[in-house]
Amino acid sequence: MKMKSDIKNVSLAPQGNKKILWADRMMPVLAQIRKRFEKQKPLKGLRISACLHVTTETANLARTLKAGGAEVVLCASNPLSTQDDTAASLVKDYGIQTFAKKGEDRKTYYSHLRLALEHEPNLTMDDGADLVSELHGKMTHLMNGIVGGTEETTTGVIRLRSLEEKGMLKYPIIAVNDADTKHFFDNRYGTGQSTIDGILRATNILLSGSVFVVSGFGWCGRGLASRARGMGAHVIVTETDPLRALEALMEGFEVVSMKEAASKGDIFVTVTGNLNVIRGEHFQKMKDGAIVANSGHFNAEIDIPALKKLSRQRKQARDFVEEFTLKNRRRIYLLAEGRLVNLASAEGHPASVMDMSFANQALCAEFIAKSGRMLEKRVYKVPVEIDKQIARLKLASMNVSIDSLTAEQKRYLSSWDAGT
Repeated sequence: MKMKSDIKNVSLAPQGNKKILWADRMMPVLAQIRKRFEKQKPLKGLRISACLHVTTETANLARTLKAGGAEVVLCASNPLSTQDDTAASLVKDYGIQTFAKKGEDRKTYYSHLRLALEHEPNLTMDDGADLVSELHGKMTHLMNGIVGGTEETTTGVIRLRSLEEKGMLKYPIIAVNDADTKHFFDNRYGTGQSTIDGILRATNILLSGSVFVVSGFGWCGRGLASRARGMGAHVIVTETDPLRALEALMEGFEVVSMKEAASKGDIFVTVTGNLNVIRGEHFQKMKDGAIVANSGHFNAEIDIPALKKLSRQRKQARDFVEEFTLKNRRRIYLLAEGRLVNLASAEGHPASVMDMSFANQALCAEFIAKSGRMLEKRVYKVPVEIDKQIARLKLASMNVSIDSLTAEQKRYLSSWDAGT
């Protein structure tokens, strides 16, 4: 029977497979897990519906899940993040049902979510919680077969915790994003580097000497601010959280409100996970030629309707760069339609950092397969032993050895009476 998929062009598969295998070279932890999965088949009989960015790194995760015995169906978690050649290779070379096209419209995006769910999954794997939202809203008849799920990103975890707090979450989900081997590295180093990569590919500007405004100083914001400064930009941070604002200040960044930053910045990037961080009143204060981009999961962080309303003219200046001429004649350049700039106009995070994130996904899928039916309908942290196992595997792949506690040190750390 012909496999059901919806991709742009299957003839792109050879190019996609080259990229998948190139990424695989830099994902040694996932490769080790895949080797074990091939022998042990811990996911045998498990149906997985995954809503993730369809990239070369995700392809290697899908290969690993399939090696473990799972039946995997994949759809895109963002309309602009799909690599069409990767999607083609997943279908042709690896036999994985894939529903993803770069640039798909909203209607197609949601139809792909529903097609992925028609797989009747036992486990959901989400990046942004759109798949979970669709299940909880329109496809509740599939709930009985679901054992558990995983969530990849900060925005999705926020949505899931909201469901949990309201008593509406229908099955247990592990917050992969909260693993130390995920957010310490993927969010900080991955987002930091890949966001700048996306901006530079879209614009070809020089960062050195520019004023670079980072909105949000979570793990993603920390990484982005650090890398922008490293490339010679003067970095301004805006925040609503006083502790994060104080931390940014202590790190040597200028901290001001967005109201003040608006007239200073040359480049603005939102990484907050919130709504309308850059609004109409900010656009009106921006310099002629200001560049605005988003690296949060959804395109809601920039108030694009307000920007359109303030504009007298719009045109495409370059690929992934739209020029808005305001009524005051100043021009503002919006990158990648306000969507994830690192995936829309570049290739996303480097494979070596996604190695740890997707190792978490694979091992959490194994954990759910073994223990999911014993879990409550809650959002769980990644088990500490999984986190440490991934760190150990990553260090070993880099030929790094570390110390072990001696028996004496273990006794000391567990005692209460060893004083001065």
